[in-house]
Amino acid sequence: MASGPIKIAVLDDYQGISEPKYQRLDPSKYEVSFFKDTLPPFNHSDTTQDVKDKLVARLEPFTVISTMRERTPFPKDLIARLPNLKLLLTTGNRNLGLDLEAFKERGIPVAGAVDRAHAGSVGSISTTEHCVAMILAAARNIAQDDFSVKAGGWQTVPAVCLRGKIFGTVGLGRLGIAVAKIMYLAFGMRIIAWSSNLTQDAADEKARAAGFPVENEHGEKTFKVVSKEELFKTADVVSIHLVLSDRSRGSIAAADLALMKPSAIFVNTSRGPLVVEKDLQDALEQGKIRAAALDVFEREPLPLDSRWRTTKWGQDGRSRVLLTPHMGYVEEATLDAWYEEQVANLLRWEKNEGLTTPLY
Repeated sequence: MASGPIKIAVLDDYQGISEPKYQRLDPSKYEVSFFKDTLPPFNHSDTTQDVKDKLVARLEPFTVISTMRERTPFPKDLIARLPNLKLLLTTGNRNLGLDLEAFKERGIPVAGAVDRAHAGSVGSISTTEHCVAMILAAARNIAQDDFSVKAGGWQTVPAVCLRGKIFGTVGLGRLGIAVAKIMYLAFGMRIIAWSSNLTQDAADEKARAAGFPVENEHGEKTFKVVSKEELFKTADVVSIHLVLSDRSRGSIAAADLALMKPSAIFVNTSRGPLVVEKDLQDALEQGKIRAAALDVFEREPLPLDSRWRTTKWGQDGRSRVLLTPHMGYVEEATLDAWYEEQVANLLRWEKNEGLTTPLY
């Protein structure tokens, strides 16, 4: 190890949950700096060279960097400009914002962190709860009516009932099934599903695994597989549950959104780039559907001049829009456990011991 204190940068911890963990470290051995403001991503097409240089200047002095999953990306070109970096600590058991091959080429270990006390909470339970909350809030006008009452007003527009309506899940993996189960059991919604490789046999097996009959008493499939076109045409709630990849990026576009009912609600708690953002904004600007509820965006945090922030949604014929700042996995107990493991991994690394949750 280098002489003098090890310089550590903790990035993107918006709630300050990491601070008591890192501040317990011996200050004679560790010099910790916290950066709660997320600079624009190094590899984004809108990021200017001056902004890239600012990010490099911030990170270059540090031997160890702690980053929250997918908030500050580390592409190869950025990693190449950080000669002092010797250890990258992230959260979760994967981080799509990291070029792991570039880290491996440099010999820089990368370690994730998992919440072992609340297994599955990040991947399923937390995001499922947030998604269902957003569906209900959009259907019942929760945010708008709250604002109206606090501003001296009263009722705004009628709510919509979900019972007996159609819930369309784009993707029927772990999260798609988890949300669909709740909408089916709690609200009696009929479930339809689509993804590029989903078959009815696979959906039937998923229904059995979830503890449901394959068909109800009327002979209707519990999880009915339909075409993409039929899902967007018939669903009263369209909820996105795909994994972001090169193939799925931009897979929801204007042609899909144009099929939706005027009364429909569009929900995305997965990843912003799954949807062509401008196409969605244009459809909402024209009031094509009732509402959208979004927890994820093409660029995060949202720029101050983003259309999501500046447009008067729900006014002058525009659709209603409910926005949350990527909160699907942000639970205190989980974040607390992640940062505890980060600090433990830092101490292991200093002792040349094996890291827990290595990412390559």
